[in-house]
Amino acid sequence: MVGAGNGDREWLDRELPIVASGTEPWGVGFLTWAADAGAVEYALEYGPKAVMLSFGDPSPFVEPIRRAGAVLIIQVTDLEEARQAVDLGADVIVAQGTEAGGHGARHGRSTLPFVPVVVDLVGPVPVLAAGGIADGRGVAAVLALGAAGALIGTRFQATTEALVDPATTKAILEGRGQDTERSSVLDIARGSRWPSKYTARTLGHPYLDRWHGREAELAADPQAKQDYQDDVAQGTIPARPIWAGEAVDLITDLPSAADLVTTLATQAENALANAGRR
Repeated sequence: MVGAGNGDREWLDRELPIVASGTEPWGVGFLTWAADAGAVEYALEYGPKAVMLSFGDPSPFVEPIRRAGAVLIIQVTDLEEARQAVDLGADVIVAQGTEAGGHGARHGRSTLPFVPVVVDLVGPVPVLAAGGIADGRGVAAVLALGAAGALIGTRFQATTEALVDPATTKAILEGRGQDTERSSVLDIARGSRWPSKYTARTLGHPYLDRWHGREAELAADPQAKQDYQDDVAQGTIPARPIWAGEAVDLITDLPSAADLVTTLATQAENALANAGRR
C-alpha cells in the first residue's frame, strides 16, 4: 500500500512508477477528506490492485475504483462509517480502534470491543483490525475476535527499511504506551486541515504539554502557530509529530520488514495454539 495522502500530483508522479514497476500486488491509499476524485482516477491509471480510503466520505471515489476493477478497502472508526462502507460495497473493511497511532476518531472505541461489533455488522465482508497491534499476540487476538487479519502501522516504523528520521526510530524504541496522547493540538499548531472529528495519537511533545485543554485558544493565536514553525526551523521540536500507538511498549528491536512479518506470523500461530491448549 502506497500512502498517497491528499493525492498530490507531483508526489504521485514520483512514487507510483516505482512501486508499479517493482511490486506485485500493490495498492494505494487516500485521505478522503483531503483528496479529490481526479487524484484517485490518476492513481488508478498505474494499475493498483486495491485502493484504500480513510477518514471522510468515501462515496465520491467508489465509481472509478469499481470501473478499474480494483479492490475497495474502506477504513472505519465508528459504526456509522461501517454501515456506509457496507452500503458502498466495500470489499474489505478496516476497523480502527482508538489505540492506533496517528489519526483516528476523537470519540472512537477501543479495538477489543469495536472489532467484533464491526465483524457482526458487516459480515460476510472481511474485516481487518487496526489499533494497538504490534506483535503476533495482538494478531492472534483479533483473529479470535473474528477479524480476517490486522493492519499494523507503528510497528513497521521501527524496521530497517522505514524511511523515517533516526530520531523517530529512537523515540519509538524507547516509547511507552502511557507516553502517547490523542489530541488535536499538533494539527492546530502546524496548520493542518484535519477535520475536528479526527484527532492524532502521538508520543509526547512540548506543545501538547503547553496547550493541552486550550485548543480553542491555540487556534485563535497566530503567534503560537508561528512559534511552532520557528521551533521546527530551529530544531527545538521535531519536524513532524511522532505518530505512535499504545502498543509502542512492545517495540524493542529494529528488524527488516520481511523478518518482522515472519515473526508476527510465528507469534500469532504460537499464541493461538497456546490458547487452544488452555
